[in-house]
Amino acid sequence: DELEFTAPRFVEHRYLARVVKWWLLSGGGDTPEAAMRGLVTNFEQISAQRRREGKRLPRPGTLVPVEFTLQERVNAHTELANDFVRRVLGLEWAWISDGSSLWDFHTSATNDALYAKIKEVYGVDVSGVESGNLAQILERIATSRS
Repeated sequence: DELEFTAPRFVEHRYLARVVKWWLLSGGGDTPEAAMRGLVTNFEQISAQRRREGKRLPRPGTLVPVEFTLQERVNAHTELANDFVRRVLGLEWAWISDGSSLWDFHTSATNDALYAKIKEVYGVDVSGVESGNLAQILERIATSRS
């Protein structure tokens, strides 16, 4: 399962605080204090998620590998996913998983521009997918084609 913490997306911060060897765990801010608060918040969220999953926290200094989310739902619509990446996201290719979101591909305050693009390209209104989850969006587009 994907982690449910709220990490900043493509946001540049003046300061970054992170745990060495734990690539996913960081916090950013315009001051050192704000970066540390972000790190603490993300640590608490990751810790809670790991407890729910029955996983222990890694020992300090231990290399924590990046864990990729499954691609089962996305892979059920491979051709559509590839088309979506090119025509909606405007990219030649992108690695997307079942946990990927529209939020991962822009820095705007909302997904509105991409929702409009999806409606233009596929004729499907997916604005109700507030999370922007790509697997869910692809499933809606595929269902509308059936």
